[in-house]
Amino acid sequence: MNKIGELFNSEINVINVGIDFISEDIKKQGAVATQLEWTPPARGNVELLALLDSLNSEEKQAKIEAANKEAVERIIKSQPVLIGYDQAINCVPGMTKTTILHAGPPITWEKMSGPMKGAVTGAIVFEGLAADLVEAEEVAASGKITFSPCHEHQCVGSMAGVTSASMFMHIVENKTYGNLAFTNLSEQLSKILRFGANDQSVIDRLVWMRDVFGPVLRDAMKLCPEGIDLRLLLSSALHMGDECHNRNVAGTTLLIQALTPYIVKTDYSLKEKIEVFDFVASSDYFSGPTWMVLCKCALDAAHGIENSTIVTTMARNGVEFGIRVSGMKGNTWFTGPSQKVIGPMFAGYKPEDSGLDIGDSAITETYGIGGFAMATAPAIVPLVGGTVEEAMGYSKEMLEITTTENPNVTIPVLDFMGVPTGIDVRKVIATGKLPIINTAIAHKDPGVGMIGAGITNPPFEAFEKAIKALEEAIH
Repeated sequence: MNKIGELFNSEINVINVGIDFISEDIKKQGAVATQLEWTPPARGNVELLALLDSLNSEEKQAKIEAANKEAVERIIKSQPVLIGYDQAINCVPGMTKTTILHAGPPITWEKMSGPMKGAVTGAIVFEGLAADLVEAEEVAASGKITFSPCHEHQCVGSMAGVTSASMFMHIVENKTYGNLAFTNLSEQLSKILRFGANDQSVIDRLVWMRDVFGPVLRDAMKLCPEGIDLRLLLSSALHMGDECHNRNVAGTTLLIQALTPYIVKTDYSLKEKIEVFDFVASSDYFSGPTWMVLCKCALDAAHGIENSTIVTTMARNGVEFGIRVSGMKGNTWFTGPSQKVIGPMFAGYKPEDSGLDIGDSAITETYGIGGFAMATAPAIVPLVGGTVEEAMGYSKEMLEITTTENPNVTIPVLDFMGVPTGIDVRKVIATGKLPIINTAIAHKDPGVGMIGAGITNPPFEAFEKAIKALEEAIH
């Protein structure tokens, strides 16, 4: 029998480089088919290929590799330690009584998405700058409020990201490099400000957090002068089944376990302490902001390294997705349109009810956890969609666009592989692969809240803009 005859009389195992339905049709006929995910370098864009060639020239490549090595070492060697809690007005650089920080790159009131506008007006009422939500909209549009990205004030903020003067903040110090980072406290998971909800129940909760929850945590940490090593807790949480973006079951247990001995020693009443413990127990998300600020603290230490192509920020405001790159000092943002988040919806909601991707929480993926560490948390699949196999695959796939693995934060099921660390703009452009982000979904309208969760990616456009700027900057 000739070779062609042998082929058709043997079991067929096809590798398909074409469109997906070809693989599906082969499978329907009982044969094995593997769909190869492939795109040409730089997605076939000749201009981008030329930029890559320029950056890969012998002289520039040597500078970039040295700078990237330093940037990634600073991320890995960072030791973020929780040293306290305090109100934003007392600790956040540049905060004033009429400043409101928001998630993502800069945006004006007029261009804000529904969830962010809802959160802003709620914060204005909470701060006593308006009597009600109607007046709050007038105040927001009046020019009396200073709007600024959280990231430009050493902060990060979940979803709408809104931080105002009276809100209590985590204070985290990088014991290796000395920089500080901040984020506000979790409102837990219900009808909450960070998703754009702003009715009286939301305001009442914020008042209780300001008057009881925050002060209890602040005074508890005063009894813990050595601070709490967050990187150690993060590593343990991943080993216990969290990915520390949307699944925080272990992380919250570990964090409240570390705080409890100091909380019980404070002078607050038994009633107030019980309220604090009940509030923490109401949702696993209590530690979610804590991991965000850990990541922010480590990545800020790697920002501003000349010639580096490492991404130090990914953030979205519900309209635009922005990235910052280490080699572009200061607050240089490269943006593209915010994307849809694809995943399961809560009962009663449809995909068309969804707002676009929003929040600073993608700082977790920028560090290497969250979507990059989904192999540690297969139990997250029912929340964000997909399969366990896909969750495992994301962690390995992200190695293709990163520089190294973080040996301090590992994935047991992948033979203790370190989480993928140091997103390199050049590799994103060369492979056409985008960072994987798992995240919550907010309703498109203000005042509603969370309606689902899923998977999304940054826009390729942001990386295109970044590589063009880097090619000009690196000489």
